[in-house]
Amino acid sequence: MKKIILVFLTISINLTIKAQDGMEAILLSGVSDANKLTEAYINPSMKGLIYSMNGGWYHTAKTHQTLGFDISIGLNASVIPSSEEIFNFSDLGLSSNTTSTSLTGATVAGPNSLEAPVKVSTTINGQNVTANYTMPGGVKDDLPLNAMPAPSVQLTLGLPHNFDIMLRGVPSVGSNDVKGNLLGVGVKKEITSLFGPIDKLPLHVSLLGTYTTMDVNYDLQNDSSIQGVNQEATFNLNAYSVQAIASINFPIINFYGGIGYSGGSSKFKMKGTYNLEYNTGYPAPNDTAEVTVTDPINLNFDTKALKTTLGTRISLGFFKLFADYTLQEYNTITAGIAFSFR
Repeated sequence: MKKIILVFLTISINLTIKAQDGMEAILLSGVSDANKLTEAYINPSMKGLIYSMNGGWYHTAKTHQTLGFDISIGLNASVIPSSEEIFNFSDLGLSSNTTSTSLTGATVAGPNSLEAPVKVSTTINGQNVTANYTMPGGVKDDLPLNAMPAPSVQLTLGLPHNFDIMLRGVPSVGSNDVKGNLLGVGVKKEITSLFGPIDKLPLHVSLLGTYTTMDVNYDLQNDSSIQGVNQEATFNLNAYSVQAIASINFPIINFYGGIGYSGGSSKFKMKGTYNLEYNTGYPAPNDTAEVTVTDPINLNFDTKALKTTLGTRISLGFFKLFADYTLQEYNTITAGIAFSFR
């Protein structure tokens, strides 16, 4: 099971980190402009992960009997809209120090080949200096359906009084360079009995609340294109959802759905010191000038949206197959399997 969890979590970690490869050069634009450019570039991945982490929590509204349980393994993929594949430089409020001959650049969800040249003109100790770098392309070609994936490996346990508690937990996994962990909890309360005779039907109604947190740490030091010390990127995600859900449960096939609210926040930081080198235009050995910045990137992202989910589940004894589709800002596809013992 731990290997399965590691595979799913690694999908999210690798795509999140791949989007950052080579982005240290953005720091040449200065801390203020670098934060604006980085935010524009990675915003779709931050939002997509939040929506994905809020998916796959249920495949029925019916709760387990006390100490009944199921284990589900799935994948949620939030489709990034085409409108968020590029950004306009003119919309970012950059200083006059940072310019590009391109009007647009790729976000993380954009085409891999869409790179944008950037020129920086600034002053260091009263001396005019310049630098050039290239904004990276996106990772669209590496994202099936241009969707941001997230894991959904979960234990659901039945409690007295028609409650289910759901747990998602992954200890720190990865390599020496990249490590991530995940913790999620959900509570489902069936309220079918409140609707009188409806509890005689195969219809079940519940309320559901969930919360997930994920942390990723990436050691930049060995791969950084800029000299410095203690260089690392950190990413923290907190996602939550509240929903009213219902299901029609037949012996072999279920139909389920829900309506509610999905949201969350994430933080992205680049820590450590970075020695930025600029061209002076003078002959060597005075051809470069250097400035050092510390902990230069500190970004916060927030997102929220109403959500509506429709899905179906096929039951083959204790073995279940389920899939659903959620309408929200980033529409989300979920598919998985479950082993259920009621």
